[in-house]
Amino acid sequence: MVFFSSVTAKTEAIAREYMAALKGSTTQLARDSGRQFLEPELHDLSEIDFEDFFVAPPKSVANAQFFYLFLIPSYNIDTINDTLLQHLEETHHDFRIDTAPLAPLIGYSVFGFGDREGWPDEANGFCFQAKHLDKYMSKLTGRKRAYPIGMGDMKSGHALRFSEWAGGIHDVLGHVARTRSLGEGVPGSGDAEESDDGEAADEDDGEAQLDLDQVGQSSADSSRPLDDVEDLGKMMGSTDGETLPLAVDFTNYGGLFANTSTKPKATRCKTTAQLGPQVVKEMVAKNSPTYAALTKQGYSIVGSHSGVKICRWTKSALRGRGSCYKYSLYGINSHQCMETTPSLSCSNKCVFCWRHGTNPVGTTWRWVVDAPDLIFEGVKEQHYKKIKMMRGVPGVRAERYAEALRIRHCALSLVGEPIFYPHINEFLALLHNERISSFLVCNAQHPEQLAALKAVTQLYVSIDASNRESLRKIDRPLHRDFWERFQRCLDILREKRFRHRTVFRLTLVKGFNVEDEAEGYAALVDRGLPCFVEIKGVTYCGTSTSSNAGLSMSNVPFYWEVCDFARALEARLRARGLAYSIAAEHAHSCCILLASERFRVAGKWHTHIDYERFFELLEERGADGEWTPEDYMGQETPEWALWGNGGFDPRDQRVDRKGRRIENVVVREQPPGEVW
Repeated sequence: MVFFSSVTAKTEAIAREYMAALKGSTTQLARDSGRQFLEPELHDLSEIDFEDFFVAPPKSVANAQFFYLFLIPSYNIDTINDTLLQHLEETHHDFRIDTAPLAPLIGYSVFGFGDREGWPDEANGFCFQAKHLDKYMSKLTGRKRAYPIGMGDMKSGHALRFSEWAGGIHDVLGHVARTRSLGEGVPGSGDAEESDDGEAADEDDGEAQLDLDQVGQSSADSSRPLDDVEDLGKMMGSTDGETLPLAVDFTNYGGLFANTSTKPKATRCKTTAQLGPQVVKEMVAKNSPTYAALTKQGYSIVGSHSGVKICRWTKSALRGRGSCYKYSLYGINSHQCMETTPSLSCSNKCVFCWRHGTNPVGTTWRWVVDAPDLIFEGVKEQHYKKIKMMRGVPGVRAERYAEALRIRHCALSLVGEPIFYPHINEFLALLHNERISSFLVCNAQHPEQLAALKAVTQLYVSIDASNRESLRKIDRPLHRDFWERFQRCLDILREKRFRHRTVFRLTLVKGFNVEDEAEGYAALVDRGLPCFVEIKGVTYCGTSTSSNAGLSMSNVPFYWEVCDFARALEARLRARGLAYSIAAEHAHSCCILLASERFRVAGKWHTHIDYERFFELLEERGADGEWTPEDYMGQETPEWALWGNGGFDPRDQRVDRKGRRIENVVVREQPPGEVW
C-alpha cells in the first residue's frame, strides 16, 4: 500500500507515476518468484480513516501481509500530515492498544520531500515530518523499517533520490518474495540482532521521546540552528535525574501538536529552556498552498482561520430566480444572507464534504486565535465586496441588490466547524448586536463547546448516520470516542430544546445512510427531541476527492427517494408516540422539513421565525436569559412552501439550465407581512 499527502498536487503526481511502475515491478516479481502479489493500492491520507490502517493492518485475504510505503512532503503549515502524526502519537501512547499494533505488516519505508532553500539540512527541519512518521512507524511496527528513509529536495535532485529509494524497495520486495523475510537484522527475519539504523530515540520509549518529537516539530518554524535529533536524544539521556520529566498525562488528545495551553506538561525545565518555545502556527497562512487553493475556489480568507463565500442561492435570489430552502422553511431572504465560518478547520472528514480536501483538520485548537471583532468586520467587508461584484450581472433586480447591502442573517455553516472557534459566543454577540440572526451548524463532536453555547437563533446538529459504524464510514471522524461525543451532543440538544430552536440535519447519501436506517434515525430523534428535522439529499461536488472518498452521482438520491425516506421516518416517529409531521419542503434543494407539533397552531404550520421578536427577547433578557422557541415563532408558513407544493416562491421566475423561463405553478399569493 502506498500512502501520500499532497497540497500542491506535486507529490500526488509522483505517487501515481510510481504506482504504475510498482504494479509492473510486482507483476515481474510474482512471475520470477512464483509468489502472489496483491495489486498495489494508492491512498490519499486526506481521504482515508486512519483507524482502518494505523491501529491494526486492514483485513485481507487469508495469509496476505501488507507492506506500507509513504511519500510525505513536509510543510510548515497545518496539513493532514499533522493529523496523521498526532494519530500515530496517540496510538503509540494508548495503553489500550498493543505496543506494536502494526507488527503484522511485512515492513514499511518512508520517502520524504523537502525544500533545502527553507530548511537547508535535517537539523533545521528538512523532511522533518517524514522523519517523525518514520520514527512512529518504527515503534508501531516493532522496528520493521524495511528500507532506510529516503529524502529529496523538490527543487533539485529529488527524482534521482526517489529513483534510488524505489530501486531499494524493489530489491526488498524481491528478497521478501524469495525468503519470506525482510533480511538480516530486521525483526521477523530470524536474526535476533537488530539493525543499527534504529535511532537513539528508540532506545528510550518513555516521556523523553515526547520532547524529542517536539524538537523536530518546532525546528521547521525556526531559523535558529539546532543539534541533530539523535544528538539531542543523547544530550537528554545524559541529564541528571533532577531534570527528568514526571509522568505525562496522555489522556489529553492534544498531544505535542496541540496548543500549548492544552498539551501535556513535563518538568524538564532546563531542557525546555534550551530548546526554546514552540511556535504556534496560523491555520491558513497567506503564503500557504491551502490559502491559494481556497481563494481559487472563491473563498475570502479573513484573518488566519476564518472564511466567507457568496452562496449560489444569493446570486439566484438577486436575479429573482429562486431562493434556498432557508427562505421556504424559515423565511430568510437569501440575498441578505451571509455564509461564513470562524473556523475553517473541522474534526471530521465527511465523504460528502465540499471542502475539496484543502481545509485543515484536527481534534484540538492548535493555531493562532484571531479576535472576534477582527473576524466580524472582516467577513462583513468581504461579503459586501462580493455582493457589489454582482451589480453589473444581467438580471439582477435593483430592489434586491439594495436590500443585499444590509446583512440580515448569518449562516455559520460554510465549511469547517464554527463551534470549534474558542470565542464563538463573543462572535455570535457581535452578530446579534447588529440584528443579524444566526444559524449555527455543528457536527456533534464538541459537547463541551455545545453545552457552553449561549443564545443562537437556530442551532443545528448534523446527524449523518444512525449507528456507530455508519457514522464512522460517512463522517470519518478524527476523535476516537466519536460515538460517545455524538451521543452526548444529542443529550445536550435535548436539554436545550425549550431554549433554542434546535434542528437535526440529515444528509442522505445513497449507499451509506439511507437504506434501512429510518428506525435508527427515529431512535436518535427520540433521544434529542429537536424542534425540527431537516432531511436533505447530498449535493455531489464533482471533484476527484469525492471520487477517492467513494462518492459518485450514483450516491445522490432522487427527490422521490428523499420523499420516501421522509415518509418512512415520519411513520417510525409516530410509532414511537412522537408528535412530528412533514411540514414543508424545497424540492430544488432536495430538502424536506419534519416539524414538532409544537409549531402547528390551530392546524396551521408556523415554521418561520419572528426575527424582530428574537432580538427583543435578547435585549430584554440577555444572552443567558430564559425564553422558548415558541416565543419567537413567526407567521403561518406560506402555502407554496408547505409539503406537496414544491417550495418555490411564485414571485420569482424559474429558469432552466440555459436561462430559459419555465412556467411557474402558483398555489396562491404569499400572505401579507414582512419576510426577513
